[in-house]
Amino acid sequence: MTNLKNSGKLSVLEKMGYSMGDFASSSVWQTLMFFLPVFYTDTFGIPAAAVGTMFLVVRLFDAFNDPIMGVIADRTRTKWGSFRPYLLWFAAPYAIVAVLMFSTPDLSVTGKIVYAYITYTIMMVIYTAINVPFGSIIGVMSPSSEERTSVSSYRMVFAYGAGLAVQAFLIPMVEYLGKGDEARGYQLAVAILGLFAFIFFLVAFFTTKERVKPDPQIEASLKLDIKELFKNRNWFLIFLTNLFLLIYVAIRSSVIIYYFDYYVGNKELASAFMVAGTFSVLVGVMPTNWLVRKMGKRMLFIVSLIIIVISQALFFIADPTDIVLLFALQIIFSLASGPSIPLFLSMIADTIDYTEWKSGRRATGLFYSAVGIAGKSGFAIGGAITMWILTYYGYVANMPQTDESIFGIRLLLSIIPAVMAAICIVPLIFYNLTEKQVKTIEIELQERKSKINAE
Repeated sequence: MTNLKNSGKLSVLEKMGYSMGDFASSSVWQTLMFFLPVFYTDTFGIPAAAVGTMFLVVRLFDAFNDPIMGVIADRTRTKWGSFRPYLLWFAAPYAIVAVLMFSTPDLSVTGKIVYAYITYTIMMVIYTAINVPFGSIIGVMSPSSEERTSVSSYRMVFAYGAGLAVQAFLIPMVEYLGKGDEARGYQLAVAILGLFAFIFFLVAFFTTKERVKPDPQIEASLKLDIKELFKNRNWFLIFLTNLFLLIYVAIRSSVIIYYFDYYVGNKELASAFMVAGTFSVLVGVMPTNWLVRKMGKRMLFIVSLIIIVISQALFFIADPTDIVLLFALQIIFSLASGPSIPLFLSMIADTIDYTEWKSGRRATGLFYSAVGIAGKSGFAIGGAITMWILTYYGYVANMPQTDESIFGIRLLLSIIPAVMAAICIVPLIFYNLTEKQVKTIEIELQERKSKINAE
Protein backbone atom coordinates (compact mmCIF):
# COMPACT_ATOMS: atom_id res chain seq x y z
CA MET A 1 0.00 0.00 0.00
CA THR A 2 1.03 3.60 -0.57
CA ASN A 3 2.80 5.18 2.38
CA LEU A 4 0.83 8.34 3.15
CA LYS A 5 2.75 9.46 6.19
CA ASN A 6 3.99 12.54 4.40
CA SER A 7 1.36 12.64 1.65
CA GLY A 8 -0.90 15.66 1.52
CA LYS A 9 1.12 17.69 4.01
CA LEU A 10 0.36 21.40 3.90
CA SER A 11 2.72 24.21 4.87
CA VAL A 12 1.96 26.43 7.83
CA LEU A 13 1.93 29.38 5.42
CA GLU A 14 -0.87 27.83 3.35
CA LYS A 15 -2.87 26.89 6.43
CA MET A 16 -2.57 30.42 7.78
CA GLY A 17 -3.25 32.00 4.39
CA TYR A 18 -6.42 29.97 3.96
CA SER A 19 -7.46 30.82 7.50
CA MET A 20 -7.16 34.53 6.75
CA GLY A 21 -10.22 33.99 4.59
CA ASP A 22 -12.12 32.92 7.67
CA PHE A 23 -10.91 36.04 9.47
CA ALA A 24 -12.36 38.01 6.53
CA SER A 25 -15.65 36.14 6.63
CA SER A 26 -16.03 36.05 10.39
CA SER A 27 -15.16 39.68 11.07
CA VAL A 28 -18.32 40.68 9.21
CA TRP A 29 -20.36 37.58 10.06
CA GLN A 30 -19.71 37.93 13.81
CA THR A 31 -20.95 41.49 13.54
CA LEU A 32 -24.17 40.20 11.97
CA MET A 33 -24.55 37.47 14.57
CA PHE A 34 -23.92 39.48 17.74
CA PHE A 35 -24.82 43.06 16.82
CA LEU A 36 -27.27 43.08 13.89
CA PRO A 37 -30.36 42.12 15.97
CA VAL A 38 -29.81 44.89 18.52
CA PHE A 39 -28.77 47.31 15.74
CA TYR A 40 -32.08 46.70 13.96
CA THR A 41 -34.26 47.03 17.07
CA ASP A 42 -32.46 49.72 19.10
CA THR A 43 -30.60 51.83 16.48
CA PHE A 44 -32.21 51.28 13.09
CA GLY A 45 -35.70 51.30 14.62
CA ILE A 46 -37.49 48.14 13.45
CA PRO A 47 -39.87 46.21 15.77
CA ALA A 48 -38.42 42.95 17.11
CA ALA A 49 -41.24 40.86 15.59
CA ALA A 50 -40.54 42.30 12.13
CA VAL A 51 -36.83 41.56 12.55
CA GLY A 52 -37.61 37.97 13.53
CA THR A 53 -39.80 37.43 10.49
CA MET A 54 -37.18 38.98 8.21
CA PHE A 55 -34.46 36.74 9.63
CA LEU A 56 -36.60 33.65 9.01
CA VAL A 57 -37.70 34.59 5.48
CA VAL A 58 -34.35 35.84 4.18
CA ARG A 59 -32.20 33.17 5.80
CA LEU A 60 -34.42 30.31 4.66
CA PHE A 61 -34.39 31.73 1.14
CA ASP A 62 -30.62 31.96 1.36
CA ALA A 63 -30.26 28.44 2.75
CA PHE A 64 -31.50 26.94 -0.51
CA ASN A 65 -29.06 29.05 -2.48
CA ASP A 66 -26.20 27.06 -0.95
CA PRO A 67 -26.56 23.85 -3.03
CA ILE A 68 -27.10 25.93 -6.17
CA MET A 69 -23.84 27.72 -5.45
CA GLY A 70 -22.17 24.41 -4.66
CA VAL A 71 -23.21 22.92 -7.98
CA ILE A 72 -22.01 26.04 -9.83
CA ALA A 73 -18.66 25.97 -8.02
CA ASP A 74 -18.17 22.24 -8.69
CA ARG A 75 -18.55 22.93 -12.40
CA THR A 76 -16.41 26.07 -12.49
CA ARG A 77 -13.17 25.57 -14.41
CA THR A 78 -10.50 28.27 -14.33
CA LYS A 79 -6.71 28.40 -14.18
CA TRP A 80 -7.10 29.04 -10.44
CA GLY A 81 -9.31 26.02 -9.82
CA SER A 82 -13.01 25.59 -9.12
CA PHE A 83 -13.42 27.33 -5.76
CA ARG A 84 -10.62 29.88 -5.26
CA PRO A 85 -11.81 32.31 -7.99
CA TYR A 86 -14.89 33.24 -6.00
CA LEU A 87 -12.69 34.75 -3.27
CA LEU A 88 -11.30 37.12 -5.88
CA TRP A 89 -14.61 37.90 -7.57
CA PHE A 90 -16.76 38.58 -4.49
CA ALA A 91 -14.38 40.09 -1.93
CA ALA A 92 -15.26 43.70 -2.83
CA PRO A 93 -19.08 43.22 -3.08
CA TYR A 94 -19.00 41.46 0.32
CA ALA A 95 -17.39 44.49 1.97
CA ILE A 96 -19.54 47.10 0.21
CA VAL A 97 -22.91 45.51 0.96
CA ALA A 98 -21.95 44.99 4.62
CA VAL A 99 -21.58 48.77 4.93
CA LEU A 100 -24.92 49.38 3.20
CA MET A 101 -26.62 46.95 5.58
CA PHE A 102 -25.35 48.90 8.61
CA SER A 103 -26.34 52.27 7.13
CA THR A 104 -29.46 54.04 8.46
CA PRO A 105 -31.37 56.01 5.80
CA ASP A 106 -33.95 58.61 6.81
CA LEU A 107 -37.07 56.57 6.07
CA SER A 108 -40.35 55.62 7.71
CA VAL A 109 -40.54 52.39 9.67
CA THR A 110 -42.03 50.67 6.62
CA GLY A 111 -39.33 52.12 4.39
CA LYS A 112 -36.66 50.92 6.81
CA ILE A 113 -38.13 47.41 6.81
CA VAL A 114 -38.03 47.36 2.99
CA TYR A 115 -34.46 48.69 2.99
CA ALA A 116 -33.43 46.07 5.57
CA TYR A 117 -34.99 43.26 3.52
CA ILE A 118 -33.19 44.40 0.35
CA THR A 119 -29.72 44.91 1.84
CA TYR A 120 -29.91 41.84 4.08
CA THR A 121 -31.03 39.62 1.19
CA ILE A 122 -28.23 40.86 -1.06
CA MET A 123 -25.73 40.33 1.75
CA MET A 124 -26.85 36.75 2.27
CA VAL A 125 -26.60 35.99 -1.46
CA ILE A 126 -23.08 37.42 -1.63
CA TYR A 127 -22.12 35.59 1.56
CA THR A 128 -23.23 32.35 -0.09
CA ALA A 129 -21.37 33.15 -3.31
CA ILE A 130 -18.06 33.59 -1.49
CA ASN A 131 -18.35 31.30 1.52
CA VAL A 132 -19.67 28.12 -0.11
CA PRO A 133 -16.60 27.99 -2.39
CA PHE A 134 -14.37 29.10 0.48
CA GLY A 135 -15.61 26.28 2.70
CA SER A 136 -15.25 23.79 -0.14
CA ILE A 137 -11.56 24.62 -0.59
CA ILE A 138 -10.75 22.73 2.60
CA GLY A 139 -11.94 19.51 0.94
CA VAL A 140 -9.57 19.91 -2.01
CA MET A 141 -6.42 21.34 -0.39
CA SER A 142 -5.21 17.90 0.74
CA PRO A 143 -6.29 14.24 0.50
CA SER A 144 -5.27 13.75 4.16
CA SER A 145 -8.06 13.68 6.75
CA GLU A 146 -5.55 14.57 9.46
CA GLU A 147 -4.35 17.60 7.50
CA ARG A 148 -7.94 18.73 6.91
CA THR A 149 -8.60 18.55 10.64
CA SER A 150 -5.43 20.58 11.19
CA VAL A 151 -6.50 23.20 8.63
CA SER A 152 -9.92 23.33 10.27
CA SER A 153 -8.26 24.06 13.61
CA TYR A 154 -6.16 26.86 12.09
CA ARG A 155 -9.27 28.18 10.42
CA MET A 156 -11.20 28.29 13.67
CA VAL A 157 -8.39 30.09 15.47
CA PHE A 158 -8.56 32.85 12.86
CA ALA A 159 -12.37 32.83 12.78
CA TYR A 160 -12.63 33.21 16.52
CA GLY A 161 -9.76 35.68 16.46
CA ALA A 162 -11.96 37.81 14.21
CA GLY A 163 -14.83 37.33 16.63
CA LEU A 164 -12.55 38.36 19.48
CA ALA A 165 -11.59 41.57 17.68
CA VAL A 166 -15.20 42.41 16.80
CA GLN A 167 -16.52 41.69 20.28
CA ALA A 168 -13.77 43.66 21.98
CA PHE A 169 -13.66 46.69 19.72
CA LEU A 170 -16.93 47.14 17.83
CA ILE A 171 -18.86 48.91 20.60
CA PRO A 172 -15.90 51.23 21.43
CA MET A 173 -15.44 51.87 17.68
CA VAL A 174 -19.12 52.74 17.29
CA GLU A 175 -18.92 55.15 20.21
CA TYR A 176 -15.64 56.74 19.08
CA LEU A 177 -16.45 57.03 15.37
CA GLY A 178 -20.07 58.04 15.89
CA LYS A 179 -19.31 60.73 18.49
CA GLY A 180 -22.79 60.37 19.91
CA ASP A 181 -24.42 59.30 16.62
CA GLU A 182 -24.73 55.54 17.02
CA ALA A 183 -26.06 55.01 13.49
CA ARG A 184 -23.06 56.80 11.98
CA GLY A 185 -20.74 54.92 14.31
CA TYR A 186 -22.02 51.54 13.12
CA GLN A 187 -21.64 52.55 9.47
CA LEU A 188 -18.02 53.67 9.85
CA ALA A 189 -17.02 50.75 12.08
CA VAL A 190 -18.39 48.21 9.60
CA ALA A 191 -16.64 50.04 6.75
CA ILE A 192 -13.32 49.38 8.50
CA LEU A 193 -14.23 45.72 9.01
CA GLY A 194 -15.23 45.47 5.35
CA LEU A 195 -11.87 46.80 4.21
CA PHE A 196 -10.04 44.16 6.26
CA ALA A 197 -12.38 41.47 4.91
CA PHE A 198 -11.57 42.50 1.34
CA ILE A 199 -7.80 42.32 1.96
CA PHE A 200 -7.87 39.01 3.81
CA PHE A 201 -10.01 37.24 1.20
CA LEU A 202 -7.37 38.20 -1.35
CA VAL A 203 -4.65 36.80 0.92
CA ALA A 204 -6.56 33.49 1.07
CA PHE A 205 -6.90 33.46 -2.71
CA PHE A 206 -3.19 33.97 -3.38
CA THR A 207 -1.83 31.55 -0.75
CA THR A 208 -3.96 28.42 -1.32
CA LYS A 209 -3.97 25.70 -3.94
CA GLU A 210 -6.54 23.11 -5.04
CA ARG A 211 -4.96 19.64 -5.26
CA VAL A 212 -7.77 17.06 -4.94
CA LYS A 213 -9.53 16.73 -8.29
CA PRO A 214 -12.56 14.65 -9.31
CA ASP A 215 -11.75 11.54 -11.33
CA PRO A 216 -11.71 12.80 -14.96
CA GLN A 217 -13.04 9.42 -16.09
CA ILE A 218 -16.26 9.92 -14.13
CA GLU A 219 -19.00 11.64 -16.13
CA ALA A 220 -20.33 14.88 -14.61
CA SER A 221 -23.96 14.37 -13.61
CA LEU A 222 -25.89 16.50 -11.13
CA LYS A 223 -28.58 13.83 -10.87
CA LEU A 224 -26.07 11.15 -9.90
CA ASP A 225 -24.26 13.52 -7.49
CA ILE A 226 -27.54 14.26 -5.69
CA LYS A 227 -28.37 10.56 -5.61
CA GLU A 228 -25.03 9.80 -3.95
CA LEU A 229 -25.57 12.67 -1.49
CA PHE A 230 -28.81 11.18 -0.23
CA LYS A 231 -27.31 7.69 -0.06
CA ASN A 232 -24.63 8.95 2.36
CA ARG A 233 -26.11 8.19 5.77
CA ASN A 234 -23.32 9.83 7.78
CA TRP A 235 -23.55 13.02 5.74
CA PHE A 236 -27.24 13.28 6.64
CA LEU A 237 -26.44 12.84 10.33
CA ILE A 238 -23.93 15.70 10.14
CA PHE A 239 -26.64 17.72 8.36
CA LEU A 240 -28.99 17.26 11.34
CA THR A 241 -26.23 18.07 13.83
CA ASN A 242 -25.46 21.30 11.97
CA LEU A 243 -29.13 22.32 11.94
CA PHE A 244 -29.54 22.26 15.72
CA LEU A 245 -25.99 23.48 16.33
CA LEU A 246 -26.74 26.71 14.45
CA ILE A 247 -30.14 27.12 16.11
CA TYR A 248 -28.57 27.26 19.56
CA VAL A 249 -25.64 29.38 18.37
CA ALA A 250 -27.98 31.92 16.74
CA ILE A 251 -30.24 32.16 19.79
CA ARG A 252 -27.41 32.57 22.25
CA SER A 253 -25.42 35.02 20.14
CA SER A 254 -28.43 37.22 19.42
CA VAL A 255 -29.46 37.68 23.04
CA ILE A 256 -26.15 38.39 24.82
CA ILE A 257 -26.32 42.18 24.50
CA TYR A 258 -30.00 42.22 25.55
CA TYR A 259 -29.07 40.04 28.56
CA PHE A 260 -26.35 42.37 29.80
CA ASP A 261 -28.15 45.58 28.95
CA TYR A 262 -31.51 44.77 30.53
CA TYR A 263 -30.88 41.93 33.03
CA VAL A 264 -27.35 42.47 34.31
CA GLY A 265 -27.68 46.23 33.85
CA ASN A 266 -24.26 46.76 32.29
CA LYS A 267 -24.22 46.78 28.48
CA GLU A 268 -20.48 47.48 28.30
CA LEU A 269 -19.83 44.23 30.20
CA ALA A 270 -21.25 42.31 27.23
CA SER A 271 -18.06 42.97 25.26
CA ALA A 272 -15.87 41.53 28.01
CA PHE A 273 -18.22 38.54 28.30
CA MET A 274 -18.04 37.83 24.57
CA VAL A 275 -14.27 38.34 24.51
CA ALA A 276 -13.81 35.92 27.41
CA GLY A 277 -15.90 33.38 25.53
CA THR A 278 -14.13 33.78 22.21
CA PHE A 279 -10.68 33.65 23.82
CA SER A 280 -11.72 30.45 25.59
CA VAL A 281 -12.98 28.98 22.30
CA LEU A 282 -9.56 29.71 20.80
CA VAL A 283 -7.94 27.82 23.66
CA GLY A 284 -10.45 25.01 23.22
CA VAL A 285 -9.67 24.69 19.50
CA MET A 286 -5.95 24.18 20.02
CA PRO A 287 -5.93 20.63 21.47
CA THR A 288 -8.51 19.34 18.94
CA ASN A 289 -6.06 17.19 16.96
CA TRP A 290 -4.61 15.67 20.13
CA LEU A 291 -8.07 14.98 21.56
CA VAL A 292 -9.18 13.39 18.27
CA ARG A 293 -6.26 10.97 18.46
CA LYS A 294 -7.26 10.06 22.03
CA MET A 295 -11.05 9.92 21.68
CA GLY A 296 -12.02 9.98 18.01
CA LYS A 297 -14.03 12.72 16.32
CA ARG A 298 -17.49 11.43 17.16
CA MET A 299 -16.88 10.86 20.88
CA LEU A 300 -15.07 14.19 21.29
CA PHE A 301 -18.00 15.98 19.64
CA ILE A 302 -20.50 14.27 21.97
CA VAL A 303 -18.51 15.00 25.13
CA SER A 304 -18.12 18.63 24.09
CA LEU A 305 -21.87 18.96 23.59
CA ILE A 306 -22.67 17.42 26.98
CA ILE A 307 -20.50 20.04 28.68
CA ILE A 308 -22.12 22.77 26.54
CA VAL A 309 -25.63 21.65 27.58
CA ILE A 310 -24.86 21.63 31.30
CA SER A 311 -22.98 24.94 31.39
CA GLN A 312 -25.62 26.63 29.23
CA ALA A 313 -28.54 25.47 31.38
CA LEU A 314 -26.86 26.78 34.53
CA PHE A 315 -27.17 30.35 33.24
CA PHE A 316 -30.86 30.17 34.14
CA ILE A 317 -30.13 30.03 37.88
CA ALA A 318 -27.20 32.46 37.82
CA ASP A 319 -27.78 35.73 39.67
CA PRO A 320 -27.17 38.87 37.55
CA THR A 321 -24.93 40.28 40.28
CA ASP A 322 -22.72 37.18 40.35
CA ILE A 323 -20.41 38.30 37.55
CA VAL A 324 -17.76 35.74 38.46
CA LEU A 325 -20.21 32.86 37.99
CA LEU A 326 -21.50 34.29 34.70
CA PHE A 327 -17.97 34.55 33.33
CA ALA A 328 -16.99 31.11 34.69
CA LEU A 329 -19.95 29.49 32.92
CA GLN A 330 -19.09 31.38 29.74
CA ILE A 331 -15.51 30.14 29.86
CA ILE A 332 -16.54 26.51 30.47
CA PHE A 333 -19.15 26.67 27.69
CA SER A 334 -16.64 28.21 25.28
CA LEU A 335 -13.78 25.80 26.04
CA ALA A 336 -16.15 22.93 25.25
CA SER A 337 -17.30 24.70 22.07
CA GLY A 338 -13.75 24.98 20.73
CA PRO A 339 -13.46 21.55 19.06
CA SER A 340 -16.98 21.46 17.62
CA ILE A 341 -16.52 23.47 14.41
CA PRO A 342 -13.16 21.91 13.36
CA LEU A 343 -14.72 18.50 13.99
CA PHE A 344 -17.81 19.38 11.97
CA LEU A 345 -15.78 20.64 8.98
CA SER A 346 -13.44 17.66 9.03
CA MET A 347 -16.30 15.16 9.33
CA ILE A 348 -18.02 16.61 6.25
CA ALA A 349 -14.80 16.10 4.28
CA ASP A 350 -14.68 12.51 5.54
CA THR A 351 -18.21 11.85 4.25
CA ILE A 352 -17.21 13.27 0.85
CA ASP A 353 -14.24 10.89 0.72
CA TYR A 354 -16.57 8.03 1.68
CA THR A 355 -18.87 8.72 -1.29
CA GLU A 356 -15.92 8.95 -3.67
CA TRP A 357 -14.56 5.66 -2.27
CA LYS A 358 -17.92 3.91 -2.73
CA SER A 359 -19.03 5.36 -6.07
CA GLY A 360 -16.06 7.13 -7.62
CA ARG A 361 -18.03 10.39 -7.65
CA ARG A 362 -16.74 13.52 -5.87
CA ALA A 363 -18.96 16.61 -5.59
CA THR A 364 -17.17 18.65 -2.93
CA GLY A 365 -19.09 21.88 -3.47
CA LEU A 366 -22.47 20.13 -3.49
CA PHE A 367 -21.78 18.24 -0.26
CA TYR A 368 -20.51 21.31 1.62
CA SER A 369 -23.24 23.59 0.32
CA ALA A 370 -26.05 21.10 0.91
CA VAL A 371 -25.06 20.73 4.54
CA GLY A 372 -25.04 24.53 4.54
CA ILE A 373 -28.82 24.39 4.11
CA ALA A 374 -28.96 23.04 7.64
CA GLY A 375 -26.63 25.74 8.96
CA LYS A 376 -28.47 28.59 7.26
CA SER A 377 -31.86 27.15 8.25
CA GLY A 378 -30.70 26.75 11.83
CA PHE A 379 -29.42 30.31 11.85
CA ALA A 380 -32.75 31.49 10.40
CA ILE A 381 -34.84 29.57 12.91
CA GLY A 382 -32.64 30.58 15.85
CA GLY A 383 -32.69 34.27 14.93
CA ALA A 384 -36.45 34.23 14.43
CA ILE A 385 -37.04 32.37 17.71
CA THR A 386 -35.02 35.01 19.56
CA MET A 387 -36.98 37.96 18.18
CA TRP A 388 -40.35 36.25 18.52
CA ILE A 389 -39.74 35.22 22.13
CA LEU A 390 -38.63 38.76 22.96
CA THR A 391 -41.88 40.01 21.45
CA TYR A 392 -43.98 37.32 23.18
CA TYR A 393 -42.63 38.31 26.59
CA GLY A 394 -43.22 42.01 25.93
CA TYR A 395 -39.80 43.39 25.01
CA VAL A 396 -39.82 47.12 24.15
CA ALA A 397 -36.58 48.64 22.80
CA ASN A 398 -34.73 51.26 24.88
CA MET A 399 -37.18 51.00 27.79
CA PRO A 400 -37.00 49.41 31.28
CA GLN A 401 -38.12 45.80 30.89
CA THR A 402 -40.91 44.03 32.78
CA ASP A 403 -40.35 40.89 34.84
CA GLU A 404 -41.91 38.92 31.98
CA SER A 405 -39.55 40.30 29.33
CA ILE A 406 -36.57 39.70 31.61
CA PHE A 407 -37.73 36.09 32.04
CA GLY A 408 -37.81 35.68 28.26
CA ILE A 409 -34.30 37.08 27.93
CA ARG A 410 -33.06 34.66 30.61
CA LEU A 411 -34.66 31.69 28.83
CA LEU A 412 -32.95 32.71 25.59
CA LEU A 413 -29.50 32.61 27.16
CA SER A 414 -29.99 29.36 29.07
CA ILE A 415 -32.67 26.68 28.77
CA ILE A 416 -33.69 27.15 25.12
CA PRO A 417 -30.17 26.94 23.60
CA ALA A 418 -29.29 24.14 26.05
CA VAL A 419 -32.19 22.04 24.72
CA MET A 420 -31.09 22.66 21.12
CA ALA A 421 -27.51 21.68 21.96
CA ALA A 422 -28.78 18.47 23.59
CA ILE A 423 -30.66 17.56 20.39
CA CYS A 424 -27.34 17.85 18.48
CA ILE A 425 -26.10 14.79 20.35
CA VAL A 426 -28.79 12.46 18.96
CA PRO A 427 -27.61 12.20 15.32
CA LEU A 428 -23.98 11.91 16.45
CA ILE A 429 -24.86 8.77 18.41
CA PHE A 430 -25.68 7.06 15.10
CA TYR A 431 -22.66 8.40 13.16
CA ASN A 432 -20.42 5.39 12.43
CA LEU A 433 -17.54 6.56 10.22
CA THR A 434 -14.54 5.66 12.39
CA GLU A 435 -10.99 7.00 12.27
CA LYS A 436 -9.74 3.58 11.16
CA GLN A 437 -12.19 3.47 8.27
CA VAL A 438 -11.37 7.06 7.27
CA LYS A 439 -7.66 6.20 7.11
CA THR A 440 -8.38 3.13 4.98
CA ILE A 441 -10.49 5.20 2.60
CA GLU A 442 -7.76 7.84 2.41
CA ILE A 443 -5.11 5.28 1.48
CA GLU A 444 -7.26 3.52 -1.10
CA LEU A 445 -8.30 6.79 -2.78
CA GLN A 446 -4.68 7.85 -3.00
CA GLU A 447 -3.73 4.52 -4.56
CA ARG A 448 -6.49 4.83 -7.16
CA LYS A 449 -5.35 8.31 -8.13
CA SER A 450 -1.74 7.19 -8.31
CA LYS A 451 -2.73 4.47 -10.79
CA ILE A 452 -4.73 6.95 -12.90
CA ASN A 453 -1.78 9.39 -12.99
CA ALA A 454 0.57 6.58 -13.95
CA GLU A 455 -1.55 5.53 -16.93
